[in-house]
Amino acid sequence: MLLLVPKLGTLCLVSKIGTMSKTLHAPEYRKLIEWLKAARIERGLTMRDLAAELGVPHSYVGKVEQCERKLDVLEFVRLCEAMALNPEKGILILSKR
Repeated sequence: MLLLVPKLGTLCLVSKIGTMSKTLHAPEYRKLIEWLKAARIERGLTMRDLAAELGVPHSYVGKVEQCERKLDVLEFVRLCEAMALNPEKGILILSKR
């Protein structure tokens, strides 16, 4: 596949080498989100409770749990901290195939 890339006011053709697939719907990512959701429920927290702890709208938690929004690393760690979870356990979920 060739892409047009602006370069100093002109367009150059470059080849697109290797692309990573989207991870939002990867089975490992879904397992991670299920682990976070189960932990929230186990702790008796509502989405609103967790959102308040994080200082975000409750819709943020809902979108994460519905896999409509992908967590970055810092967000993942903050979510874990808010629920007293060890982030390393979540990473192990991702590394198991």
